[in-house]
Amino acid sequence: MLLDALRLAVGDHAVRTDEPALALAASDLYSSGARPLAVVRPVDSRGVAAAVAAATGHGCAVIPRGGGLSYTGGYASPTGQAITIDLGGLNRILAIDGDDLYVTAQAGVTWKQLHEALHPRGLRLPFFGTFSGAGATLGGGLSHGALFFGSARYGSAAECTLGLEVALADGTLLRTGLGALARPTKPVLRTFGPDLTGLLLHDGGAFGVKTEATLRLIHAPPHVDFGSFHFPRLVDAAAALSAIARTGAAEDLYILDGASIAAAASVSGADRARTAWRVVRASRGPLRATRALWSLARGGSRPVPGGGYSVHVVTAGRSAPAASADLNLARRLAIGHGGREVAPTIPRVARADLFAGLNGVLDHDGRRWAALNAKVAHSDARALIEAFDRMLAPRLPAMRSHGVSVTRLCSALGSLAFSFECVFHWPDAWLPLHRAAPDPAWLATLAEPAPNPAARELVATLRADTVALFRDLGAASNQIGRTYHFLDALAPAPAALLAQLKRALDPRGLMNPGVLGLG
Repeated sequence: MLLDALRLAVGDHAVRTDEPALALAASDLYSSGARPLAVVRPVDSRGVAAAVAAATGHGCAVIPRGGGLSYTGGYASPTGQAITIDLGGLNRILAIDGDDLYVTAQAGVTWKQLHEALHPRGLRLPFFGTFSGAGATLGGGLSHGALFFGSARYGSAAECTLGLEVALADGTLLRTGLGALARPTKPVLRTFGPDLTGLLLHDGGAFGVKTEATLRLIHAPPHVDFGSFHFPRLVDAAAALSAIARTGAAEDLYILDGASIAAAASVSGADRARTAWRVVRASRGPLRATRALWSLARGGSRPVPGGGYSVHVVTAGRSAPAASADLNLARRLAIGHGGREVAPTIPRVARADLFAGLNGVLDHDGRRWAALNAKVAHSDARALIEAFDRMLAPRLPAMRSHGVSVTRLCSALGSLAFSFECVFHWPDAWLPLHRAAPDPAWLATLAEPAPNPAARELVATLRADTVALFRDLGAASNQIGRTYHFLDALAPAPAALLAQLKRALDPRGLMNPGVLGLG
């Protein structure tokens, strides 16, 4: 029996078959797949490998799950003949080397946990986490393309990765980077020969289950500065963002939709007080704290004018003049593209209150949301924005009648790529993760909407049309899961190579079947 084999491999306590655990494992923030036969929560690499070998030995698929904060079906299994590997039990940081500047951690460590362990040492990852970093994990981010904090200068999590440990379909533990050597050495170089690490990144678990990762570190820049600029039109905000991104001046660089800012502005006095305290703690010295609080007060709860779009900039450097010089460059470019400077409340609070929690899996009024993203060259940003608006225009009456709205979030992924996200919002009954992730006290203040199949169907159509548009424009995406075109969007030669790699590593097609279009 499979369950007996799993319990023998990882212990009775690590195997769950109760309905709440199975329901949570089957659903992400947008959709649900088939219930798995069991949820297995190992605590180390050997346990993962043993569970994978037990499952595949019984002809059962293996679905890896990290923090679960996905909306692209990456762990929504297409088959009930599967187990879910819950990597939350692999939550230990194994090594922090401040001399050679690397960190090794298990795959279930969150970005918040990692950042808080490094911060007292004056260290940081170059890219250091997502908005959802309080729950999102290292393994999930490396499987699906995590980015945001630090990404304008340093790129995504993939660019920081030196090596991996991965449990393959037969239970083999494979190491990459310098960890692949027969004689152990310090994992300070990724590419000694072919880049095996790169092959296993962003695979959604199609090639194996990530159990450990080693990432490079930097000394955390001690000085940070902030700027915000308002634009009536998204295309002008995007042009400013791209101009700033090309200079490499910013660590964080993003555009927020005025509609999403207005919705988030209704916070309590207690929330504002807590935010002010976090800003003070993040400031260096009393003078900078006073300036930060003045900026916060000037911004108030509505830090940018209603409507339009706002560009937010975070610069960082070894000295205050260095950070200020980068911000002045960004300021000149933003104003030169028609921006009006406003109080930088949003980026200041975002940096002061990193990884604040997971209440954001629902809108402030309890509505659901689901995002889609596209990455293009900075010079193609305007064409992407306008093509999306043209596609959406004839659908706006139906959206209004069903209570469906859309907001936009854009950001810089290094100096080369522009990231565009459209976020669809609609009232609908919640999925298990909507109840499990937020703070219970906050969740209790919301009323769950009634099931809304008509709006849900419209959102599904909008998402399908948007994904098709992104493919037609030649855009790339992260967090591919089972949502975006991937294998069928490739040219024949790379598609054939990836299919061969899948067969070599997973000959029975049991590792997260269907993700990336593989298996």
